[in-house]
Amino acid sequence: MAVRPWSLIASAAPVILATALAVADGTVHWPSLPLLLICAALIQISSNLINDLEDAKRGADAKRVGPLRAVSSGLITARSMRNVSMMVIAAAYVIGQPLVFRAGWEILLIGVVCLIAAWAYTGGPFPLAYHGLGDAAAFVFFGLIAVVGTYYVHACVWSADSFILALGPGFLAANILAVNNIRDIPTDAEVGKRTLAVRIGSKSARRLYVALMLAAIIVPSYFLSQHRGPWLWLPAVALPYGLFLSHMVLTRNGAELNKALAGTAMFYVLYMVLMAVALVTSYSVTSYSVT
Repeated sequence: MAVRPWSLIASAAPVILATALAVADGTVHWPSLPLLLICAALIQISSNLINDLEDAKRGADAKRVGPLRAVSSGLITARSMRNVSMMVIAAAYVIGQPLVFRAGWEILLIGVVCLIAAWAYTGGPFPLAYHGLGDAAAFVFFGLIAVVGTYYVHACVWSADSFILALGPGFLAANILAVNNIRDIPTDAEVGKRTLAVRIGSKSARRLYVALMLAAIIVPSYFLSQHRGPWLWLPAVALPYGLFLSHMVLTRNGAELNKALAGTAMFYVLYMVLMAVALVTSYSVTSYSVT
């Protein structure tokens, strides 16, 4: 319950998408893929555990509408949660060392920054989630850093296309968090958790969700298709589902948004599959035509 396994798509998707880009570019390093997936999952798990712990300390889960939290419900003690969080962080650091050996100090820096951010999201003197920066953190760490960093491990070079590709998972990771925060506006505001949704209001937060949903589908496909071909528009197949979810977010409240939250996670999976297929297929078509 504390690990929240359903949410781990947010960490796996950018790794898979960056790997698909590396396949398309002929730079993939397959032995690194399992380590990348494990480290990404461990970093997110540590963030989930710390989030559970810190929200309980601040009373943010006292009147929670969403799924039960382990510490606030008394299922796990705060001390146990803290100890396990540190063990997960240590495991991520150790397992990530072969990636550092392959790609250099840049990956070590990225890994350390991600682990610090996992704690700083809801912990420390300036918790990002409590100051309206959670959505930006989701975009940066589950989008830009995850995709660009993963591609760098494969290719050992920086890629402008990996930056463009990162926009999709970044926007969608922010949207998963956004639905959660829109649902929790009343309880978050009551305990002083000033999420972006609390700061800009329910109506603006819902409109931002729609904008990010459309941007995730359109922006990466538009720019990547310019030199990788029309296959990069394949994610647009998911547009009707994205509009359906947008309607749910615009019209539902409270616990009713739990379905929209699960749907947004499912949309993320669909997007990941379609974009990965688009990248690999574009590579295959290009290779065939050149041959």
